[in-house]
Amino acid sequence: MSVGSCIILAMTKYSKYTWVCTGTCDALIEYTFKDNYILPNLIQCPCHSNCTLLSVEDATIQPTTTEEEKMETTSTVPYSYDANTLVTYKEINNGEVSYPTLKVNELEIQLDSYRRLKEQLAISNGQISKILDNLNADCWYNPNYDKSEVLNDLCEILGHEPKQSVRITGTVTVEVDYEIPLEEVEDFDARGFLQDNLTMDSWHGDVIIDSFDVCDADVDWSA
Repeated sequence: MSVGSCIILAMTKYSKYTWVCTGTCDALIEYTFKDNYILPNLIQCPCHSNCTLLSVEDATIQPTTTEEEKMETTSTVPYSYDANTLVTYKEINNGEVSYPTLKVNELEIQLDSYRRLKEQLAISNGQISKILDNLNADCWYNPNYDKSEVLNDLCEILGHEPKQSVRITGTVTVEVDYEIPLEEVEDFDARGFLQDNLTMDSWHGDVIIDSFDVCDADVDWSA
């Protein structure tokens, strides 16, 4: 919010009221009023459902002593936001009404979970609809439709890539430059050195390296 040049002569008290929709949209509605504003008895959501008052917080902006000061606010966090504020809301579960009390941050986690569940449900419904569209005599029930085509269609609809786990055994040749302390030259064990100091890794996310073993090692003393 950007406020132009102004002079605040006196402080006016404001309060922020927060409601939650009792309908299916679960909307959070916030209004800020002067303290002497007479609130209506009932607040309705744009979806035409009634709303339950969650909290009332002080939203008064303290006066400034600097005349013609430009104020620039870029934060999206409400001025009086407190994640630990307790709120009471209406919950209907299997026809039974209850009024649980949670902290604001706990309620936010629940609302975010509901939103993600709603998104996933929409994706699943779309996939089911596509599968049902193929269950007819012209498509998957057509005797000329090959089994592999059905499986490929299913994988494409579900966004699934079928895979098979295998074990790969190979031989890797490495060259390592190392300065051996003179006192260790006589008893130097090249194989043991490589086994203890080499690591194996992969850039491929589906590759898991369980173990590796150095079978043999040679030392070029003239290098």
